[in-house]
Amino acid sequence: MSSTSENKPTVVLVHGAFADASSWNGVIERLRHEGHPVVAPANPLRGLAHDADYLSDFLDSLDGPLVLVGHSYGGAVISQAAAGNPQVKALVYVAAFIPETGESALELSDRFPGSTLGPNLDSVSTGTETDLYIKADAFHHQFAADVPRSVTDLMAATQRPVAASALEEKATTTAWKTVPSWSLIATEDFNIPPAAQRFMSERARAHTTEVSASHAVSVSQPAAVAHIIEQASRATAG
Repeated sequence: MSSTSENKPTVVLVHGAFADASSWNGVIERLRHEGHPVVAPANPLRGLAHDADYLSDFLDSLDGPLVLVGHSYGGAVISQAAAGNPQVKALVYVAAFIPETGESALELSDRFPGSTLGPNLDSVSTGTETDLYIKADAFHHQFAADVPRSVTDLMAATQRPVAASALEEKATTTAWKTVPSWSLIATEDFNIPPAAQRFMSERARAHTTEVSASHAVSVSQPAAVAHIIEQASRATAG
């Protein structure tokens, strides 16, 4: 390890839809090398209020300052879960939603052109809910075009579905209004239009970096993702 974890905030990595916590593996490796305590809890993907409450309870089990990092839909989850938690010192959005109160992920994505996600989804009824998956034959191009196909084939097979209602649920709190924020925009993203990412990042007054990458930027460019998290960590320590 290049440095010790003393006085460094714990980094909490929250995945989004169609992924799981393993999507952070490359980022975790780099952050740990820099001495950061890191955890990547499972995001239930059942509904914004439900998922934010789950994460909020998880955060209560951690000591010391925290940097929350959300990918995609996970950005909406960290925004809501962090509200009123004094341990949270920074929010980092990675190709993520940064909703205002009253906005949903689906609404924000549809507000700007560029997303091709809708036609590439399969829906599965679970009786009480409709789960959404990216079609296996579309997963590589749609989600992770800059990741080797041998990897995306595995990602497609193990993807976590999101409840359709979760993407339609409106945010009720916005921690980014009071917590310093950072944003990484993936300019080759076919899930969340880059124009939407820029709009949300500018509105949140986030410290923003743009990277030529797919939606799966944490997999294809983990060093770039770890770098912006390090920036947020250093700023909160200063």
